[in-house]
Amino acid sequence: MTNTTHFGYKTVSEDEKVHEVAKVFHSVASKYDVMNDLMSAGLHRVWKAFTIAQAGIRPGFKVLDIAGGTGDLSKAFAKAAGPSGEVWLTDINESMLRVGRDRLLNKGLVTPTLLCDAEKLPFPDNYFDRVSVAFGLRNMTHKDQALAEMRRVLKPGGKLLVLEFSKVAAPLQKPYDVYSFSVLPWLGQRIANDAESYRYLAESIRMHPDQETLKAMMETAGLERVQYYNLTAGVAALHTGIKL
Repeated sequence: MTNTTHFGYKTVSEDEKVHEVAKVFHSVASKYDVMNDLMSAGLHRVWKAFTIAQAGIRPGFKVLDIAGGTGDLSKAFAKAAGPSGEVWLTDINESMLRVGRDRLLNKGLVTPTLLCDAEKLPFPDNYFDRVSVAFGLRNMTHKDQALAEMRRVLKPGGKLLVLEFSKVAAPLQKPYDVYSFSVLPWLGQRIANDAESYRYLAESIRMHPDQETLKAMMETAGLERVQYYNLTAGVAALHTGIKL
């Protein structure tokens, strides 16, 4: 029997979800940063800057950027880790990875890039000082398995950082819903000629675990000292955890 999961609000087979998520990101890759700026009024850059600060990358660190997309975090990590460091930009989507790789090269940063599945990371145990995933966990079919893999490849004392859309504060829920289900698809159609991908985005955020649930999932995966920071009233949240 084929296992089922959620693709937005739809129930689909796990294989179908992988295929549908890939279609979304193949579709939006070329307009990804433009749409992020429009959708968040530039706030995604503030959220990422906060994540970079919390990562505390030092020269010589080994860093894994999962679902790294267009390379925003990898670029900052590579500069902080320096020539003695090692920063891997990875993504499961070839179109996104190509955009990220090219942007890093255009900035003069030559870092390894790899097409890979976060649920089956091709790295040895205890290898990285930091692992990050920004706006990618909610698209993964087996989030618990992905979190366990992220912990596995961390060195003892290493930190995992998960930046993701989350549950907004109650007073903002109604206007946020109007924005998500009316404005976002309209923007997607106007800018990227793709309303459906941005409708999926809104739905996938609602189906993603809230702050406390994700904290518990990270603890179940074996991470310690798990905490989270609500960003912009919970529109996004940064979760961090340590491998002891």
